[in-house]
Amino acid sequence: MSARRVDPARDVARTETAEPVTITVDGEPVTGVRGQSIAGVVMAAGRSASTGGALRRTAGAGAPRGVFCGIGVCFDCLVTVDGVRDVRACQRRAVEGAVVTTQGEPLPARVERVEGERRG
Repeated sequence: MSARRVDPARDVARTETAEPVTITVDGEPVTGVRGQSIAGVVMAAGRSASTGGALRRTAGAGAPRGVFCGIGVCFDCLVTVDGVRDVRACQRRAVEGAVVTTQGEPLPARVERVEGERRG
């Protein structure tokens, strides 16, 4: 038994033998290796919330968000992939040619109260 989860000879994400994968993030080509998640490719390229490369922005304040949990629980890494909204970047493997768009449309400036709506 080995302490490694994946036999190094069969690890698809080994950088010395892995096939390159290029995706487009907000119009910019980003290269990673086959087997990486979209979030992994983006982070390996040096793009993060702290460097101005947020994956999404909060609807209320527009605060930058990036990868938080990395296991699909927090939903902070939601992106649009090939036109499909609300994809968790940490859960989707990067495939050659994927077009990724970050999300984070601001809320409307004023939200009208709907007649009959109950406040709770």
